[in-house]
Amino acid sequence: MMRRAALLSLLALAACAGSPPPPDWKMNAQSGLEGFQKHYLDGNARLADLSFAKARAEAARTGRPDLVARIELARCGVRAAALEFDDCPGYQALAEGAAPAERSYAAFLSGAWQGLDAKTLPTQYAPVLKAGGEAKLAEVADPVSRLIAAGVLFKAGRLPPAGIVDAVETASGQGWRRPLLAWLGVELQRARAAGDGDAAARIQRRIDLVATSVKP
Repeated sequence: MMRRAALLSLLALAACAGSPPPPDWKMNAQSGLEGFQKHYLDGNARLADLSFAKARAEAARTGRPDLVARIELARCGVRAAALEFDDCPGYQALAEGAAPAERSYAAFLSGAWQGLDAKTLPTQYAPVLKAGGEAKLAEVADPVSRLIAAGVLFKAGRLPPAGIVDAVETASGQGWRRPLLAWLGVELQRARAAGDGDAAARIQRRIDLVATSVKP
């Protein structure tokens, strides 16, 4: 439930209790985004792409650029959890029609935090933004959001070694192959750069073990 809330907090797709049933496109977009997050974090690129395409197509049925921009930003956020960065081109193509909340989240993902108001972001990121970054990373309770925040801080060169360890163990605890391999790769590079052969060997064994988890 926490993962679902984190993914959809930016989107606000679900209907409130007691209100009429939401339109089909909302339910389908929600289902597509949930599927994308699950398959992406599991490391299944094909199913992740299919689920994302479904979510985006459903939002596009409304003809509202702001809604499609939200879908694109959700994708970029989840990708940041696994240290996959770009300029979020899908969002950039729609940025002119994006609402203030989407623009704030895009700025957060880019690391451009100067002047960014924490109140305009999903609430789970407020502790990180208020502290200026890594000092409050552990206060982000939702594991997806914590990995996203860690990825953004890493991209900006503001994530300390303890944050890398936290990201590794967060991904490991959830059994998320894709981000786990990405963050273990960071640890491996650091160990090799420090000339710590024992640590590098230990990390490599973890990477090799994760590689054996691919489903037939």
